[in-house]
Amino acid sequence: MTENNNPEKSSDVPAGYDQPAPGYQAPPSYSAPVAPEAPATFAPPAAPSYPQPPVAPAPVAPQATYSQPNYSQPGGYQQPAYAAGYGAEQKSKVVAGILGILLGTLGIHNFYLGKTKIALIQLLVSVLSFGILAWAIGIWGLVEGILILIGSENYRNDGKGIPLKD
Repeated sequence: MTENNNPEKSSDVPAGYDQPAPGYQAPPSYSAPVAPEAPATFAPPAAPSYPQPPVAPAPVAPQATYSQPNYSQPGGYQQPAYAAGYGAEQKSKVVAGILGILLGTLGIHNFYLGKTKIALIQLLVSVLSFGILAWAIGIWGLVEGILILIGSENYRNDGKGIPLKD
């Protein structure tokens, strides 16, 4: 008996099957070509990517709440609280009107009522113009004095919001 030294060929394979068929072409090689190795360079490591937490919506400012007037007091209404507090002194409508008519050029009536911004404008325009524009400011003061005396809607309160007394 002959011993088979070729492990690829076995006696179980019929003759002719260990050779390719005539006209057969082997498939191309699927291995990727090997590129020459590049020289080693230093590259910093990539920053780690962490998942970001969801963004919370901006807080909403609370709505102002208004209380209902207390109708349980005698008389059926509540006395309003003024900005200056209880017992704040009310200014006189007559005094403010007369000051506006007589000294409106200098804005004295607005100083009396606590409206200092308008009073300073009237005073400074009269003084810094050396009296040239004093006639215009005088007409302005006269009109304001009359409106205070008749109780026009915009001239019923002083600078703090307290109503003028009669």
